[in-house]
Amino acid sequence: MAGAKPKRGGKKKSAGKPAARALGNDPFARGAAVREVVAAPSATAKPTSTAAATAKPAPTPTASKKPLAPLHRQLDDLEARLDAAIGEAEARLSAVAGEPASGADRAKEDLRTVFETLWPAVRQRLSAAGDLIRLLEPPERLDRFGMDPRLVERAGPLVEALYAAWWRVEARAIELVPAEGPAVLVANHAGLIPWDALVLRHALKRDHPAHRDLRPLLDDAACDRPFVGGTAIRMGAVRASPEAAARLLGEGTLVGVFPEGTSAEARPWRERYRIGRFGRGGFAKVALRAGAPIVPCAIVGSEEAAPAIARTGWLAEVLRLPLLAAQPAFRLAPAGLLPLPSRWSIRFGEPIPTAPLGAAAAEEAGVVADLAERTRAAIQAMLDEDVAARRSIFL
Repeated sequence: MAGAKPKRGGKKKSAGKPAARALGNDPFARGAAVREVVAAPSATAKPTSTAAATAKPAPTPTASKKPLAPLHRQLDDLEARLDAAIGEAEARLSAVAGEPASGADRAKEDLRTVFETLWPAVRQRLSAAGDLIRLLEPPERLDRFGMDPRLVERAGPLVEALYAAWWRVEARAIELVPAEGPAVLVANHAGLIPWDALVLRHALKRDHPAHRDLRPLLDDAACDRPFVGGTAIRMGAVRASPEAAARLLGEGTLVGVFPEGTSAEARPWRERYRIGRFGRGGFAKVALRAGAPIVPCAIVGSEEAAPAIARTGWLAEVLRLPLLAAQPAFRLAPAGLLPLPSRWSIRFGEPIPTAPLGAAAAEEAGVVADLAERTRAAIQAMLDEDVAARRSIFL
């Protein structure tokens, strides 16, 4: 009688599970269940009770059904997440495209106002440049670095229209650039086309009290681009090299350096005006060897004039939709060549003297790194101030 109680208790325990009776009556399931639970009853029931061992097929259907409930819950959760993601995407697209208070709508209104205001002024400035078609003529003579003086002269009205009417550049503290002698101007860079190099060169020629000539140094990647690189060199840019920089500085010329190079073109849109490390500080070595001061320069407006819309993922970053980042269809390469009418400011910082350190300091890695970091920090500080102070990107 004592041995029968666990048997009746076992039946009552399995009676609460209808699935156990259905599977237990199946000879295939019953046979499989007996083989699978031989070890399981030994921990809970008496090993001498054969009835208890045979009455235990119930755990097997329970174990086979347990994963189904979490699977359904996972599918429901996944469906809920997809619905939420789609709803969020629709909300963001609606915010960008339709809400009057959105940043994109304000930028669109600013652009429309700027175009309506600036186009008459640009057309008036270009009306006197009837020989712009002659810009395509082959060069007559080039200097040792490839500049075409005739092209620079004939492109003057176009550059002036971009500088004064299209971008409305404001040059601040330009008198800090030495009136004579060599100097290394170090600036931030943005865009596929080196508009900032062209603007910086024109600003010093136009607005500096001494009307100084600047030769921007561009890396090989920028100089080797079809049409863009050749035109930049003919307009006064120089292929960057220590020898070219030393020769220019030795002649008392101003040299413009963009340490970020073409790597700045891949900078995410949300990190614009955030400059990274200046590599090995090659410009500091050149300045030390020539005894030329280093002049920090912060350019604001170049990021918006040449936005990185030619890079895959730009639209995804603006809309904050990561799924678009891998879609080549959203790569708008031709639009990256069109300069937008953003308002520019060029600010020059206090020169950093290098002559007291001596030319031998160019071989000391610590001195070079310190000069490079001081220059980078000065440019970043000016960028932070000027970006925070501007009222509008385009107006």
